[in-house]
Amino acid sequence: MKKIAYFILSGVFLTACQGNIEVAQTLNEEPFIFPDYKEVTVPSNIAPLNFQLMDMGDTATCLIIKGGSASFQVYGKEGVFDIPQRKWRDMLQQQKGKEVEFTVCKRKDEQWQAYQSFCIQVANEEIDPYLVYRLVPPGYSPWDKMGIYQRNLSTFKETAIYENTLTELNCQNCHSFKTQNPNKMIFHSRAWHGGTILIDNGKIEKLNTKTPETISALVYPSWHPTEDMVAFSVNAIGQTFFMSHANRLEGFDAASDVVVYDTKTHQIFSCDLLKSDSVFETQPTFSSDGKSLYFVSAPAVNPMPERYKELHYNLCRIDFDSKTETFGEKVDTIYNAAHDSLSVFFPRVSPDGKYLAVVRQHYGQWSIWHKDADLCLINLQTGEIDPMTDANSHDAESYHSWSHNSRWLAFSSRRDDGLYTKPYFTYIDKNGKAHKPFLLPQKNPKKYYDNLLFAYNIPELVTDKVQVNERSIADKLRDDPGIHVTYSHHFSGQR
Repeated sequence: MKKIAYFILSGVFLTACQGNIEVAQTLNEEPFIFPDYKEVTVPSNIAPLNFQLMDMGDTATCLIIKGGSASFQVYGKEGVFDIPQRKWRDMLQQQKGKEVEFTVCKRKDEQWQAYQSFCIQVANEEIDPYLVYRLVPPGYSPWDKMGIYQRNLSTFKETAIYENTLTELNCQNCHSFKTQNPNKMIFHSRAWHGGTILIDNGKIEKLNTKTPETISALVYPSWHPTEDMVAFSVNAIGQTFFMSHANRLEGFDAASDVVVYDTKTHQIFSCDLLKSDSVFETQPTFSSDGKSLYFVSAPAVNPMPERYKELHYNLCRIDFDSKTETFGEKVDTIYNAAHDSLSVFFPRVSPDGKYLAVVRQHYGQWSIWHKDADLCLINLQTGEIDPMTDANSHDAESYHSWSHNSRWLAFSSRRDDGLYTKPYFTYIDKNGKAHKPFLLPQKNPKKYYDNLLFAYNIPELVTDKVQVNERSIADKLRDDPGIHVTYSHHFSGQR
């Protein structure tokens, strides 16, 4: 009985010791932390920015978080600060449009020393509550495990939308949503059990999208903002792998066109201006009002891949009338990247119609392995191009998506280790300036990202949780013969 009483009393004493610390000294140095959350701008509905104070071993650590007149302290465990979610949420809600201050402390010689404090800015605008992404192993093939997942950005909870273990480890890719709507989703299933899956308010369709008139099955998608239509590219895609080149993988098209798919009639249509043998057209995306179709275009070069470094894609636009399913009479070049010996890829228009985000690199279109690939922002009213210096890094930035309020851009980046893409978020303020981005928070971020053997691919922001049954998708892929789409050639003008 005495031993039991002793341990109980010891537990009470240790708990009592976890009170507020008193700082005896402030050091003239900044803390070395992972992830680097110093001076980032975050939404008020983001999960706690847990981080680790690096190279601290068994040293006692404490984090003081202060916003306005409120503050609380978090003791570290092996340098990791696990911030209580309720206290965090309350502070961020209180500090909208203001700063939150972080002070990292360590104990030395029985005294607490504080590093130089740093702040985060809490934006007035929230981010869409869910992020959808694909997790793939590096150098993935149809025989690897992969899946499409969603993460609640206010917590650390991740759930699967679909995993390829249900269909014999085939490839799942190119998921896309209509205006951040989780109830309207499309993605492709490749290899065996192949087909395009369209999910519309719980209804699941399997589509067979290769037609005699098109180069391939449908590839890169973009939904029309108001109509039940999706723009796609069709591509003859090739890949080249390098043993010693800094860009380990190069993807290229031997041919490509742009088409539009009507989900009601199950019909693909295009025109001469988007379907030319002399031009590579790819990566379509609709304007925010649906009256224009943007895409990237380069003069066709052959043979490929011998001449892939000669490919410089420009940003182009053509008018589109969804009621008559007709295209404009000419193609406008919005950004002549080739003039600057550059190439652009993956255009995405902000929902408010003010900006277009694109990836820019020296040549080609597969930015995901180009170390020189950076995001840039085009002002659609003035044509001004912002290099987004504060958002980019020394390594590849690629696939990106907008929040519904046009204030947040999610994107993938290899900036941490050059191997695995990870999801980052940057705040786009009312003046179109991108702020320092932050990494997707995790409960124990250093341990999580060090142990993760999958890369994040195509991070898409959505306004709510995707509600879909994995088994229903698998049954549709395995057992349904699929709907065969047809092709119709529509009006075109002159390039």
